[in-house]
Amino acid sequence: MKLFKNIYLSILTISLIVSCSTNSTKKIEPKAISLVKYAKGFDILKSENETTLIIKTPYPGATKDVVYTIVSTETSAKNTIQVPLKSIVVTSSTHVPSLELLGVENKLVGFPNTDFISSVKTRKLINENLVNELGHPEHINTETLLDLKPDLVMGFSINSNNKMYATIEKIGIQVLLNGDWLEETPIGRAEWIKVFGVLFDKEKEADSIFNNIKNNYLNAKEIAKKSKNKPSIVCGGLYKDVWYLPAGNSFEAQFLKDANTNYLWKDSEGEGSLSLNIENVFEKGKDADIWISPGFYANLNELGKANLISSKMKAFEDKRIYSYNNTTGEKGGIWYFELSPIRPDLVLKDLIKIAHPELLPNYEFTFYKRLN
Repeated sequence: MKLFKNIYLSILTISLIVSCSTNSTKKIEPKAISLVKYAKGFDILKSENETTLIIKTPYPGATKDVVYTIVSTETSAKNTIQVPLKSIVVTSSTHVPSLELLGVENKLVGFPNTDFISSVKTRKLINENLVNELGHPEHINTETLLDLKPDLVMGFSINSNNKMYATIEKIGIQVLLNGDWLEETPIGRAEWIKVFGVLFDKEKEADSIFNNIKNNYLNAKEIAKKSKNKPSIVCGGLYKDVWYLPAGNSFEAQFLKDANTNYLWKDSEGEGSLSLNIENVFEKGKDADIWISPGFYANLNELGKANLISSKMKAFEDKRIYSYNNTTGEKGGIWYFELSPIRPDLVLKDLIKIAHPELLPNYEFTFYKRLN
């Protein structure tokens, strides 16, 4: 009897192990796959049954991720977004090209200070009163916003304490903060089109568009390597006696590196901009071959009158100064600020055309113009 009892217990134990093993196998969810490769500020995790959008850098210094579950059915759950969005409000002109590339610009129902938008396609919608004016970007007209009832407001913020977005959420409109401007690399910034792809259920289209832009960028970078000369570059200009120029780890400096140029401040620390006095810049940059983005000057005459040191720069004497500020839209919005984040390949080609014109003989500038 004791032997039978031991055999029974052994069989029962084995059965339980097999049963537990079988049940646990059934409960294992497929591993989520990340759809993001270059951007650091967001991620998209895709499994067989779920899509998760993670915003890692909604604002500078953010320590917590904001996680959204993407669903296709109506929901009121917190941090859950039903897609595809039927309407959206964006707050930066840099968001507009992504909508246009995905063919959903007609979903844009409101924008703060519509004069900032330069795109001909979206300006047509504005002129037809299909995109509502929402006032100042930092003080959106919440009454108009409430009338529009967009599915989502895409904003951007410099910190966690943004009262305007808190108010918008209180009136029942979801807010998603876009941190593309905090990316360290041009390609990483362009990859944020995938966020719009998720929101409008156009993930495949967004992936295809991004891959095309990325490949164009990398191909242009390879073309730049063919040049044996590396012209020296000085950037930026004066504003209230302070000369602002890109820091060595900024994405602007990355552009200049990928264009095969010698940016004179490439070894400086930081990911934003440097604030220097004019004497230091002149001492180091007076003999630079090319001067990029000197400020809001229409021609060399204006720049020379603004400060005497400018006219003593070698680039000034050689008339090799280029600015993106003079390529504007219908209402004066600067085209570079709007389109360049999503089309870094065009920025890079512009810079290659400036530094190595022989490499792109048939290319026409998209953003930059030479100061006459």
